[in-house]
Amino acid sequence: MSNVPINALGREAAYQLANVSKTAPQYAALTPRWLTRLLEFKGLEAGIYRVNRVIEGDTPLDVLCSRDPSKIDIPQGYIDYEKRPREYQLGSISTIINVDTKISDVYSSPYDQIGEQIGLAIESLKERQESQIINNDDYGLLKNVTDSQKVQTRFGRPMPDDLDELLTKVWKEPSFFLAHPRALAAFERECTRRGVPPVTVNIAGGNFITWRGVPVIPTDKLFVDGQKNPKGKAGKTNILLVRTGESKRGVIGLYQAGLPNEQSRGLSVRFRGIDDNGVASYLLSIYCSTAILAEDAIAVLEDVEVGEYYDYPNI
Repeated sequence: MSNVPINALGREAAYQLANVSKTAPQYAALTPRWLTRLLEFKGLEAGIYRVNRVIEGDTPLDVLCSRDPSKIDIPQGYIDYEKRPREYQLGSISTIINVDTKISDVYSSPYDQIGEQIGLAIESLKERQESQIINNDDYGLLKNVTDSQKVQTRFGRPMPDDLDELLTKVWKEPSFFLAHPRALAAFERECTRRGVPPVTVNIAGGNFITWRGVPVIPTDKLFVDGQKNPKGKAGKTNILLVRTGESKRGVIGLYQAGLPNEQSRGLSVRFRGIDDNGVASYLLSIYCSTAILAEDAIAVLEDVEVGEYYDYPNI
């Protein structure tokens, strides 16, 4: 090969005249947020949702079931209601975005700086919303499962028998399981070990495994040892089984309808003004909560170990 330099325009010099193709900001923390896609939501008028439950006694309301004409006395009675039903009040998730107008004026091509900042902030708020739906101390799903709807694993790892036990708790039209991706992988390993690979189904553009016909939805908001992304292989988490829908007396998400400057369901973006230094400010807020209409609408498999692996013989 010749070592004589090429007498032509070089790459570094030509780069100065080139238009660089670029992406919009890539936010690695974003997830598909399948829970908020699949959960039924109800818009509220004034931020309060009251769940009126019927008091269910040991004996049902007596009725007449007879074709005997001599039995003409129809039993009488009534069904009582809770005197102090639970009321859910919407919580708020808010943040403020500041953008220097000098920066947005000069550096907004090809991407609008204000639009990108607000868009990323909205995605961050929605991630927090899904986490609050599961983990909030007041209305979070994990904190509102009654003791009778809690199931312990038989051997720590999530086995098909354990998910079957969950199905006995939410047997009235269950909608979906909810599990951390590590718990999902652990369950798939148990199915592989038993030779019963789960069936896959497509829902809302995503492919999910199912168990007994019920899809298993992944979310990193069901933490493993309190973390979304645990560093070690071992750890414990929970698996939820949910029935959603107001007509099914299930779990529903709540949001404030008709917000000023509403950008999406229950989310508003408000311009707060420009200060003396030329910094524009925007307030972003999501108002949300979750209601469990009946105790048997949700169940949890607790203390699920995700770090059990197996060696398979070579075939």
